[in-house]
Amino acid sequence: MGGKGYAIGFEGLIKFIEALIPTQEIINGALREKKSAYPLVTIREAVANALIHQDFSITGTGPVVEIFETRIEITNPGTPLVDVRGIIDNPPKSRNEKLAALMRRLRMCEELETGWDKIVISAELQQLPAPRINLYEGSTRVTLFSEMPFSSISSEEKLWACYLHACIKQVQGEQLTNRSLRERFGLKDSASSSISRLIKEAVEAKLIKPLDPATAPKHMKYIPVWA
Repeated sequence: MGGKGYAIGFEGLIKFIEALIPTQEIINGALREKKSAYPLVTIREAVANALIHQDFSITGTGPVVEIFETRIEITNPGTPLVDVRGIIDNPPKSRNEKLAALMRRLRMCEELETGWDKIVISAELQQLPAPRINLYEGSTRVTLFSEMPFSSISSEEKLWACYLHACIKQVQGEQLTNRSLRERFGLKDSASSSISRLIKEAVEAKLIKPLDPATAPKHMKYIPVWA
């Protein structure tokens, strides 16, 4: 139990969470390095978002961080003010502008405007399943996953990861390709056909679309459906 405010308690909270999550030692040359199951920037941004976007008008509850064996769930009262599908590169919009401005000035988060961009990019760099956003009546839950084999990821989660990958590529001035999506999941060239099926499903689900439908299938590039 703690009684600190956000300004002086945030860093301690992040370190406390970091101490509870699994880590492994990797020998790199003559050095030993510790690798966390989750990128620290992902945890930091997700917790900061939960604090900033919580709905203080909902009484009897508050932000909650739950740590499980293969995932972390971060829940806050209130639902997003923007469409979940537009969470990447979306202009900042908060019901608690003063709190958001204070946390920005105190550098509790690097850049609140790009919080979700950082969360998704960090997960991709570590080839982790895409962070999930679930909306409930009066609350929002963000789930961060640790490393998981591609075969164990559900079809729904694969489609969500494909969509977010397309969004990140769009923000970076690039496009999703079969190769970029394989690299995102850490798959070999032999998985090309599996990724092609996933891309086809994402197009049919109206999550992504071809940049130029007339392009040869081998060189096809894709963008988010809203682009």
